[in-house]
Amino acid sequence: STLIIHKRTHTGERPYQCCQCDKAFSTSSNLLIHKRTHSGEKPYQCNQCDKTFSTNSSLLKHQMTHSGKKPHQCSQCDKGFSANNDLIIHQKTHTGEKPY
Repeated sequence: STLIIHKRTHTGERPYQCCQCDKAFSTSSNLLIHKRTHSGEKPYQCNQCDKTFSTNSSLLKHQMTHSGKKPHQCSQCDKGFSANNDLIIHQKTHTGEKPY
């Protein structure tokens, strides 16, 4: 049930063990996604450029690059980004903080 899965976030229980490495997961679906790192399986394909992804969420994030939408705006210079992580990296240019 979803309550049992939620409780694992508090207990740290990870009953789903990868048989190829030492990683363990709280849900079977997260284990399945992880297994794709070993198999190289990328079942989600962009219909605009044929790039493939291991998760649907990665595909959806990628598709933002084709839409031209840039919902993440820098508050200092108004530059827009399709991905929030790209905005975070960009904002470091204003603070002088090195991105590495």
